[in-house]
Amino acid sequence: MPHYVRADIPGGTFFFTVALLERRRRLLVKNIGTLREAFRGVRHRHPVTIDAIVILPDHLHCVWTLPAGDADFSSRWRPIKAAFARGIAAGERLSERRQPA
Repeated sequence: MPHYVRADIPGGTFFFTVALLERRRRLLVKNIGTLREAFRGVRHRHPVTIDAIVILPDHLHCVWTLPAGDADFSSRWRPIKAAFARGIAAGERLSERRQPA
């Protein structure tokens, strides 16, 4: 199991790459409106400056600057991912790892 060491730099600028579980899917560009709304909703509750972002079919790259005194980027990523997953069309195929038991 990986051991992650999270950066703890309040007000820092961070580079992120977030990828789909199944890298051959095109969900990010196919559902760009849903992704945009997920970001918008989270930014309203947890401010962050998005300095740069690149959306590709199966992953995204972005550079964020957090507010002064705030180093908690995971409280932003978690709801972005959850909102995007909830917003995907009900008929979209789930990966094997996401199938109900």
